[in-house]
Order: sequence, then C-alpha cells, then structure tokens
Amino acid sequence: MNNITPSLLEEMKSIVGAAYFFTDEESFAKYGSDETEKLHYAPQVVVKPRSAKEISKLLILSNQHLIHVTPRGAGTGLTGGALPHLGGLVISMERFNTILEIDERNLQVTTEPGVITEVLQNAVKEKGLFYPPDPASKGSCFIGGNISENSGGPKAVKYGVVKDYVLNLEIVLPTGEIIWTGSNVLKNATGYNLTQLIVGSEGTLGIVTKIVLRLIPHPKFDLLMLAPFNSVEKASEAVSAIFRAGITPSAMELMEIESIKLASKLCESTAIPITEDLAAHLIIEVDGNDMEVLMKDMEAIAEVLTNFEVGELYFADDAQQKTELWKIRRKANEASVAAGYTIEEDTVVPRAELPRLIKGVRALALDNGFKVVSYGHAGDGNLHIRINHPKYKKSYENEEIQGILIKVFELVKSLGGTISGEHGIGLIQKSFMPVMFDPISMELMKGIKKVFDPNNILNAGKIFDSKK
Repeated sequence: MNNITPSLLEEMKSIVGAAYFFTDEESFAKYGSDETEKLHYAPQVVVKPRSAKEISKLLILSNQHLIHVTPRGAGTGLTGGALPHLGGLVISMERFNTILEIDERNLQVTTEPGVITEVLQNAVKEKGLFYPPDPASKGSCFIGGNISENSGGPKAVKYGVVKDYVLNLEIVLPTGEIIWTGSNVLKNATGYNLTQLIVGSEGTLGIVTKIVLRLIPHPKFDLLMLAPFNSVEKASEAVSAIFRAGITPSAMELMEIESIKLASKLCESTAIPITEDLAAHLIIEVDGNDMEVLMKDMEAIAEVLTNFEVGELYFADDAQQKTELWKIRRKANEASVAAGYTIEEDTVVPRAELPRLIKGVRALALDNGFKVVSYGHAGDGNLHIRINHPKYKKSYENEEIQGILIKVFELVKSLGGTISGEHGIGLIQKSFMPVMFDPISMELMKGIKKVFDPNNILNAGKIFDSKK
C-alpha cells in the first residue's frame, strides 16, 4: 500500500488546491505527532480540504490506489488516534471551522468538526444555551475529535458525555459516499443507530463533516467547594456517599497531592492549600437555577464529608477563584507530563470501587518500582493514572510497561470497569483490547470495520489490528 506516485500527488493537489497541499518536512513533523508519548510517524502527504465533496474525492482516490488515510483534528489526543503510523495521507480538518447554525427554538447547534470546543460552548452560551461536555483540552481540541473519542470531562457526572448530545452526523465513508447518519430529532427508533456507532469510532469508519448537537438551557448559578483529605482512600470513599445521600453534583474531581503540587507550580498558583498532612482534594461543583437549593445541596455535601475525616472546607467566592481552581485541575495532565509522568491510562470503574482501584495501583507501583499520580473525574469513576517509570517513558511497544499495564487493566476489569473512559483506544491501547473483550466481540467489531471500509484504508491499525 501507499504507492503514492507523482501523478497521484498532483491529483490530490488539484482536489484541495496548491495552498492546502503539503509535502514538506515541517508539515510532516507537525502532523506526524499528537500528545501521545512523544511518538512521531511522518506521513507522505498532508492536505487540508474544505468540503465534504473534496474529502469524498480524496477517499475515492485513496480507496482505488490503496493509500492509508489518517483523519486529524487538533492533535490533542493521548492514545495516538491521529498518528499516521502507516504513512500515507493525512487529512486535516482544521478548515472545517464554522458554526453553521444555532437553532434557539429547537435547542440545537449545527457545526463543522474543526470548531474548537470552548468556542462552540461560548457561542451557544451567548444564546442562553449549554453544551456540557468539557474535556480538559476544551480550549484547543476540536469538536470533531470529541465526537471521535466520545469525550467527557468534569461535567459528565451530571450531564453525560458527547454521545448524549449528538443527534445527527454528516460523514464521508471510506469509499467516498456522503451520508447523514440519522435525523435532527430527540427520539429515533428507525433502524440501527448509525450516529452512535460513529461516535467513539476514532475516525475508523468515516470522516465527520457536519455535526448536529442538542443543547440545554444554561444553568444560572454554580457553587464550587474544595475539600481536603489526609487520605486518598477517604476522599474516594466520600464520592459514592455523596450520591447515596441523594445529591448529584455537576462536577466532582479528585486530585492527589502530587498532581496538585505539579499543576499549582505550572500555573504559579497558591489557590489550593497544600500542607504536609494533605493527601488529596475533591473539587465539588453544583449548578442550577435556584441559589437557595444549591446552598442546601452544599450544606448536605459538607455534612456527608464530615464522616470521612475531611479538613477545613474552602468555598470559591467569585468567578475568578472558580476559574483559578479549574485552571489547576485542567493543567494536571500537562504538569504531570512535564514532571516525567509520561505514561497515561484512562481507567474507569463503578465510582464505589475507586478506593480499591487507587489502592491496587499504588501496590503495583510499589512492586514494580515506578511512581504514580492520579487525578480525574471521581464522580463517574474515571481515574487518570499517570506513571513515571525510572527507565521507560513510553508504553507503546515496551514489553515491561505492557506487562505492568496488563496487571492494571486486569484489576480494572475485576472491579467491573474498563480501560478507557474518554481518551479512546487508538494506537497505544489496542493491544489491551483482549483484556476487555472476548474473541467473538472482537470479531464483530472487525466485521463492522470491514463493512464500512472494505479496503482498510481509513485510520487502519487503530482500536485493533485489522487486515484487508
């Protein structure tokens, strides 16, 4: 495959225009990497189309000549989903950057996939509307990438993840056909749900060119609490207890002390108190339209926390303080990487099992001679585990790290969890799929891929190894 002749290059150039066609080393360096373990794979050509028709022509050409195609958004992924590890053609979606319509009557927005998530959120907020999914990289990631990975974020605990807001998608199939996957309606029991099949498929089944999302009214108020603990286990035990008390926060984030130190240093912030006896903080948010109700919710949460040896509670008094706290939380990933915690796992378990997961991972770290720091969306059991191994800084194709991670994922599975909550499988997690799925399930997924992409050109080798 990937016999890209000079004549094929000229055809590609004619489709997108010379200004959006790249074969230079600088472009290969940029589009050959993302945020995954500093991996790099150079493509043979990069293009930036502007329409579904242009993408269709590129895919038809690639399908005819068996050229591997890697669709790419903002390049903020952590599992290598946008890495052209097989070479070939990279299709960058960055010119698909227009919000096409905000439908205030039906509470919907139609957008192109190259719109930055936070830009979309701010645009609908101006209309009094709310798109809740908010990944840590929302200031730079594309909404199309969020679709590909079924992203979540802190708000998922109350509002759900991306899949809960996608109504309809325009996609270009690997064979070049352009289709809509559903309808712009809230209820649809008409045939198989192709829309939900595409969400989370990591660009392996088609390239998304238009997106219709449902919206909800934007909550008028929110309150933010910072709760310190001298035990990570106690902090994680408190999470489930809050829900059992009948309260559903809009966000509930867990940060171990080391992640707080690293992120605070990166942000040059002292917003989160750090003492010698501190082990972790919970960041707890409630939102809604009645401030009196929210105050009662916070009082009830505070009462629950007293049963788990909580320290002095801190309430963010204004928007600036809230912003500062969320900034520290969102910088946890970047700060951890900078400090050498370069191997990241995106585990999720039933929230009541968080203490056992944290305890088990710590035991594995002690037994195998590496450091670990954890943070994440405790409210929905989604824990980001970052590993700092003294010898190995990458997990991909590293036997020792792979062996360690298998033990982590076996623990996760034993607790009723799974190996990815919001970052996807991509390139670096695919070898662990058999830990979670039996052979029949794997063959069913490969069969779906075959139906959509008979020549296996589109993001091949992601999620699982598939052959023509």
